[in-house]
Amino acid sequence: MKIINNKLIIVITIMAVFLTMNARKLRAQAYKLVPGKEVSIKVLGLSNVHDWTEVTSAIESTGEFKIGDENQIQALENFNLAVTAKSLKSEHDMMDTRTYKAIKADQFPKITFKLESAVITPVQKAKVNIKATGNLTIAGVTQSVVLEVVATVNADNTITCTGSKKIKLTDFKIDPPSYLLGAMKVTNDLTIQYNLTYKK
Repeated sequence: MKIINNKLIIVITIMAVFLTMNARKLRAQAYKLVPGKEVSIKVLGLSNVHDWTEVTSAIESTGEFKIGDENQIQALENFNLAVTAKSLKSEHDMMDTRTYKAIKADQFPKITFKLESAVITPVQKAKVNIKATGNLTIAGVTQSVVLEVVATVNADNTITCTGSKKIKLTDFKIDPPSYLLGAMKVTNDLTIQYNLTYKK
């Protein structure tokens, strides 16, 4: 009986060690955005005259990623992102000024996204698709959106997240701006493209 009890203790000890190691391995680790020119958010739009793009690198973002075997992301939690509204820049100062007015940048200086839930689907080694559901706030108006993200764990253990999202200005109670006494009118549909890299 004593031998059996000793074997049982050994088995339980091994299982406890294994579970502890596995839990540590899957523990959520805090990551923050890596600043730089390659890290950007672009807003692409159309008008009755020409296409236009506004770009910013003034982004603050943190999140907790759980990394499993073969550098596979297994969970994403506590993710937040904020963009300084007046950091969005195009090739035309006049357009930027009208954009800031339309999104009420003086009153609401930040555009934010806060994660509510994430569904992760493996694609290949070190790469997953993330369906991130959360609250996007622009001009003080919040809407629930789903962001489609491709996330890759790089060789240096940074994580690159890319993707795009189509939105409508009127969903955020924003009137599409016009210029030159209405001669140029921006359409209601925008595409937001994101290229973000995170490190521990």
